[in-house]
Amino acid sequence: MQPLKYALKTSQTLRQSPLSLVIWQIFRTYRTTSNFKTKVYPELEKQQDNGVQRDFSSRLATGPTFQHFLRNALTPQEESEKSDSSAAVEDLPPYLSTEALVGKRRKVYLETYGCQMNVNDAEIAWSILEKNGYLRTNSLHEADVILLVTCSIREKAEQAIWHRLKRLKSVKARRLKSQVPLRIGILGCMAERLKEEILQREQLVDIIAGPDSYRDLPRLLTLADSGQRSANVLLSLEETYADIMPVQTSPNATSAFVSIMRGCDNMCSYCIVPFTRGRERSRPVASILEEVKKLSEQGLKEVTLLGQNVNSYRDNSEIQFNNAAPTNLSRGFSANYKMKKGGLRFADLLDQVSRIDPEMRIRFTSPHPKDFPDEVLHLIQERNNICKQIHLPAQSGSSRVLEIMRRGYTREAYLDLIHHIRETIPGVSLSSDFIAGFCGETEEDHLQTLSLLREVRYNVGFLFAYSMRQKTRAYHRLQDDVPEEVKQRRLAELITAFREGAAEANMAVVGHTQLILVEGPSKRSTTELCGRNDVTLEA
Repeated sequence: MQPLKYALKTSQTLRQSPLSLVIWQIFRTYRTTSNFKTKVYPELEKQQDNGVQRDFSSRLATGPTFQHFLRNALTPQEESEKSDSSAAVEDLPPYLSTEALVGKRRKVYLETYGCQMNVNDAEIAWSILEKNGYLRTNSLHEADVILLVTCSIREKAEQAIWHRLKRLKSVKARRLKSQVPLRIGILGCMAERLKEEILQREQLVDIIAGPDSYRDLPRLLTLADSGQRSANVLLSLEETYADIMPVQTSPNATSAFVSIMRGCDNMCSYCIVPFTRGRERSRPVASILEEVKKLSEQGLKEVTLLGQNVNSYRDNSEIQFNNAAPTNLSRGFSANYKMKKGGLRFADLLDQVSRIDPEMRIRFTSPHPKDFPDEVLHLIQERNNICKQIHLPAQSGSSRVLEIMRRGYTREAYLDLIHHIRETIPGVSLSSDFIAGFCGETEEDHLQTLSLLREVRYNVGFLFAYSMRQKTRAYHRLQDDVPEEVKQRRLAELITAFREGAAEANMAVVGHTQLILVEGPSKRSTTELCGRNDVTLEA
């Protein structure tokens, strides 16, 4: 009895183990049987029923057998088919009715912070709430529910949310008693990373939902209506929201984000993503193609394929995909994990997506440099509607620092990839990420990063001072030993070097005619329009 008793207390851990699917199915079925109490607790082996002593042995003999559990446990493929079916109905919590989960036309205000994945997450969350009877508002003061979709990649991103919550205190305090109570929720990566701290530090927060828990939002809000503060931050090995069509929040949008995979397995020493977004899992290709087709029919002119490690996409949802060719990495690059086999790869997906509408531009972000085999590069070069823009996060120009970061390549291998890309795709635009002042970075390491920036001359750059995150490998094994003033000085020098290189790269297109996708009025001037060509330059 003890092992099962322990399993009851640790069911959340079981759901994330390698055998999570079968174990959880067996445990869930076991938990809901009529004999559950007597099976878990031997002291309840005998109970009174209308004054008659009921023998445990006879009840056990008539109860479900191990074969019963096996028959009811679905295989991963069956689970995928069930989730992809539009007719599939999710099990309701036994203590809530269908009517209790209805939003009753309450208005939801969504605020998004961070990366493009969070923008897509906001659209997924809204799609789920809309189907449950909620309404959308763009006015904070009209809202009955305020949801913040958060980021945890750096300390500054989290500080923005803490400051926002302080301002929302007054909004909640001014709520009239004649109105329905205002509910405030934290969604996304910060919810996953700081769940306990948020609930303890900010009493005004009613619900917390991690990136894999958006389907649970109607239940969490219903519990909040009963006065309970609730949270669901379970990470999933399977959740991709493949059956949910995100609702485009802007009616005049010309472009859209399409999530193709979630999570990351790279485990770079500085990165919090694997701990807030979970392990890599990819959407079935059929659901991606269906979404892109619908966006094309709606008249959108550009889609961006999204993923934390977008070009490591691998669809194993169908048996025939498991016979695919072995994984090819960029030359001179390695992975931090055991190489996976089979599956439909990113080049196959990119090929099929680009064929849907030759007039629709295709972009993708954010990739890892290790996953750029020749078949991907040649496809980008051949297809006119795949944008000639590649994001190649370098993070550092020092091989020593790259090794500490667990990036899986050296400075020399990275530069070889840059030269190979420029030879394969003439006129390609390159962008990158850099971290200033990582653990143990010396002045010599910093100078090597400066020289890399000057040698490559990126068109676009994202540069930040290092911000240590809890749970990461760096937090447990390294020391954040570069003083903050040194980090900021080095960051300023990196930004200067980047701007000099970008100015030269961008001047090279002066005098050339560009096809621009107009996105709307410019933020800098009401008399001008802004847009992008296929190499991401603003116009």
